[in-house]
Amino acid sequence: MHTLYHAPKKYPIYTAEQIKLWESRWFLAGNSSFGLMQQAAMMMSEKITNFINHQQLSNPKILVWCGVGNNGGDGYLIASYLKQQNHWVEIYAPFDAKSQDCQTARAFAEKLGVPIQNNTVNDGFDVHIDALFGNGLNQPLDDTYQQVIQNFNQQSGIKIAVDIPSGLHPDTAVPMPICIHADFTLCVMGLKLGLLIGQGKTYAGKTVLIPLIPKDEQLTSIATIDTCYPDIVPRANHVHKGDFGHLLIIGGHQNMGGAALMAGVTAMACGVGKVTVMCHKNHHSAILAHSPNVMVKDMNDIFDRQSFADYLLDIDGVVFGMGLGRDTWSKQVYQSMITMIYQSYSLKTVIFDADALYFLAKHPQKLPDFIILTPHDGEAARLLNTKAPAINQDRLFSLQALSQKFGGTWVLKGAGSLVCDKGEIGVCAFGNPAMATAGMGDVLAGLIGGLKLSQPQLSLLDMVSIHALAGDYLANKTKIGLEAVQMPKAITKILNQKFS
Repeated sequence: MHTLYHAPKKYPIYTAEQIKLWESRWFLAGNSSFGLMQQAAMMMSEKITNFINHQQLSNPKILVWCGVGNNGGDGYLIASYLKQQNHWVEIYAPFDAKSQDCQTARAFAEKLGVPIQNNTVNDGFDVHIDALFGNGLNQPLDDTYQQVIQNFNQQSGIKIAVDIPSGLHPDTAVPMPICIHADFTLCVMGLKLGLLIGQGKTYAGKTVLIPLIPKDEQLTSIATIDTCYPDIVPRANHVHKGDFGHLLIIGGHQNMGGAALMAGVTAMACGVGKVTVMCHKNHHSAILAHSPNVMVKDMNDIFDRQSFADYLLDIDGVVFGMGLGRDTWSKQVYQSMITMIYQSYSLKTVIFDADALYFLAKHPQKLPDFIILTPHDGEAARLLNTKAPAINQDRLFSLQALSQKFGGTWVLKGAGSLVCDKGEIGVCAFGNPAMATAGMGDVLAGLIGGLKLSQPQLSLLDMVSIHALAGDYLANKTKIGLEAVQMPKAITKILNQKFS
């Protein structure tokens, strides 16, 4: 589902180090660090009040968990401002305030008479606010801090994190080694990648951006996240099928025809002019019975080099690899296709998925930008000669490593899919866990191929977002048991939503 609880637009994403630098320059310009803390706390207290009203809680009891640094200072001030708004609020402070601003904020809360607990957490609170550790945490938590976080997570009620869930790495989305599990995260100043990808999407809940100070023009964001609906262009009245291209799907070994079929049907759902599925002849009857508007071609035709080269002159794009297999015959198909891609002057859209990625890992080479590669973490691990957990320890680094090693254009699939297009990084704002099922990658590959021909103005991130939006549409009714075969009709609905 939508990652950001915010207005649709394109947002920059920054590293933790960049946020620190942004703050430092602001303070060097003569601005007060405590003044910024007051501004942040005031804005967050207003958001918290809005959440409480939206949840229709009557006179809720609020407990703010405060740490020792500036995140804890935010918490002391949030509690103070909530008390001034006549909320029932208390503070749990298991450790003494250390930073000067945190000490000043605690003194302000004490002066207002906000009750502060130091040793135990009383029961019966409806809202818990995590202000333990902020953006600056860069090492694993010790046992004492881990116990506090476990205690927080065991509480009932709404849980709200200040800036970032305590214990979550702001850049990689990896717990260190555990973290707060929040319903909402109030992200201060600029978005952190760790809130938007991987495990971070689970631990952050809905992320709300709290912009505080003017953008630092000296900073270049590491990525962007676009929450806008992709701009679908209506068709002119005079068009014909030739205007929307001919897409060739290559895959489907003797016992693996379903993946290529799903890619082909999805491409048709995206409005491509014509689709041909080139697969083992055993699948032709089943494909035509399921989708008679899809054409079929025998995979063995690829070995007639001249004839296939002539055939490719009438092809505008290729989606390659789904159900291809990994035996000697499959390897020969892969090698023939690679040769044809480099010899073809007409192909400007090629998507590598599944077994095409397997053979690329076995035979690494640099690829042109027009080849789009769509690995999940396991496939990415094989390409980088590592294990899937290593990919998820730093997904952005892994994506950049793939691009540097192989060239091409990349989609690293997963929660908060990452796109690398000509060096620019984008994060998908949509998608949900119901999409974690077989065949979703085949659908995505077919969608990208289809939209590259039928809606070429769309960015690759737009295309990934459309796939995720279709999954969100289906997940409104099907949280468990969603099937990839349901996706093509949902994709067509998303594409036509603008015109209905």
